[in-house]
Amino acid sequence: MQMPATFTLPDLGEGLQEAEIVSWHVTEGDHVVTDQPLVAVETDKAVVEIPSPRSARVTRLCAGPGDRVAVGEPLVEFESAGAAADAGTVVGTLDASAATSPPAGPASAGGRMTPAVRALARRLGVDTALVQGTGPGGAITTADVERAAEVLAAAAPAMPLRGARRAMAERMAKAHAEVVPATVTDEADVEAWPAGTDVTLRLIRAVAAGCSAAPALNAWFEPESMARRLHERVDLGIAVDLDDDGLFVPVLRDVGRRDPVELKRGLERLKADVRRRTIPRGELRGQTITLSNFGTVGGRHAELVVVPPQVGILGVGRMTREVVAAGGDPAVHRVLPLSLTFDHRAVTGAEAARFLRAVVEELELANPSAASVRRSP
Repeated sequence: MQMPATFTLPDLGEGLQEAEIVSWHVTEGDHVVTDQPLVAVETDKAVVEIPSPRSARVTRLCAGPGDRVAVGEPLVEFESAGAAADAGTVVGTLDASAATSPPAGPASAGGRMTPAVRALARRLGVDTALVQGTGPGGAITTADVERAAEVLAAAAPAMPLRGARRAMAERMAKAHAEVVPATVTDEADVEAWPAGTDVTLRLIRAVAAGCSAAPALNAWFEPESMARRLHERVDLGIAVDLDDDGLFVPVLRDVGRRDPVELKRGLERLKADVRRRTIPRGELRGQTITLSNFGTVGGRHAELVVVPPQVGILGVGRMTREVVAAGGDPAVHRVLPLSLTFDHRAVTGAEAARFLRAVVEELELANPSAASVRRSP
């Protein structure tokens, strides 16, 4: 007479000693195959799916929903062909890759899972790289995949990125992969600015002053040859946000040698061309450094993205009124927060600090002379 093979509650990891039966996926008399989900159990950590350790017919379920079972206690009995009792020390059969490398944590991309769980994910169209595993050691369970499928079914359909947004995504990915970023911040007291000051023009002049003080920021870095190219002319990229259409960065050429009237005229033309989407492609290329006045929307300081081959981008936050020391006495002044992100492969911390200090000094002038704009790097 054949004796049934007993499968006991396996070690669920993390020192857990018992689990509560949530629901059975099989009934007595069912024939199951290896890695087929048998039962869902709940620990004090999560709900875990336990797969079958073998292919056989189920002869007895040893506990019912709501029962608590200790590790090593009988969970299910199988019809046996003479096999010994199964100690059940591993929850399911994991992929070979998972057996040779430790889990990356609960949110590991395409983390550990049994073949049955992987097959379920394929059937439901779930990308396991987007699934957070709640099983032992971050393993992805049947419940994890089913929850992900429910979320995907309820979500709006994915819309492919096109045009400017796709280009932005590609540039940001390239920047993230290549640049070694670092950020320094400061603030400029601009209380001395007269009424009607054109903020953007003042910022453009300040970038030119910064490049004069620290030419290393007005440069391109060439990683293949480990070389940098210093530019004599400051061709400034100015970030322009068009809401649904994405971010454009038109280039205002030679900002260090143009007078305020020329700069204003050139800036207005660029902005108008961007809004009409008629700007020539050549005027979206070749910037040697970038200015992002994100404070017009909100925020104070930021770690910005340096787009290669550039090595620097100056961010300007939202102007606020703050208490400052003025002549030894407290006073409320307008303050402009600044963030300089730079590629640390090509720019030293001291060079970045000199650039930012020059920017602050230029911005804190009440009425900068035309000569201050015409500094050459």
